[in-house]
Amino acid sequence: MDMNTIIFLVVAVALVFYIISIYNNLVTYKNRYENGFSQIEVQLKRRYDLIPNLVETAKAYLKHESETLTAVIEARNQAMAGLKAASANPSSAAAIGQLAGAEGALGKALGGLNVTMEAYPDLKANTNMMQLTEELTSTENKVAFARQAFNDAVTTYNTYRQSFPPVFFAAKFGHPKDASLLEFEDSAQIQAAPKVSF
Repeated sequence: MDMNTIIFLVVAVALVFYIISIYNNLVTYKNRYENGFSQIEVQLKRRYDLIPNLVETAKAYLKHESETLTAVIEARNQAMAGLKAASANPSSAAAIGQLAGAEGALGKALGGLNVTMEAYPDLKANTNMMQLTEELTSTENKVAFARQAFNDAVTTYNTYRQSFPPVFFAAKFGHPKDASLLEFEDSAQIQAAPKVSF
C-alpha cells in the first residue's frame, strides 16, 4: 500500500468513529432528558395523589365552597391526563405544552383553594391539613428541582443537536426535532400556591 492509501484509510476510519460518536452522544443526551422527565413524573404523581386528600380534609370545613373544590379536582384530572400524554412521548412539544398548560390551571386552582381556606381558621389549624400542606410544599419543591434538571438536560440535548456537524446527522439518526422545555405559564403562582402555611 502506498502512503496516500494509508492516509485515506486512517481518515476514513477516524470519520466513521466520529460519526458513531455523534450518534452515541445524541442517544445519551436524549436518554438523559427522558430520564429527567421520568423524575418529574414521579413527583407530579405524588402531588396528584396528595390533592384528593387535601380536598377531602377541606370538604368538612368548606361546605359552601364546593365550586372551589370541584375546580381543584378537575384541574388535577386535566394535569394527570397531560402527564400521561407527556410521559408517552417526552420529546413531543405538543404533549409538553399540554402538560405545562394543565399544570398552570392546577396551580391557579390550588391558589384559589388557598385563598378560600384563609377564611377558615379551624381548617388552617387542622393537623391533617397542616401535614398535607407540608407534604404538598415538599413535593412542589421536588417538582421544581426535577423540572430544572429536565430543562437542563433538554438544553444540553438541543445545543448538541443544533451544533455543527451533529445538525447534519441528527435527523438521519432519528432525532428530527429539538426537545421542548417544560415551562409553566404562571410559575410564580404555582410556586406560591403550596407555600401558604396553614
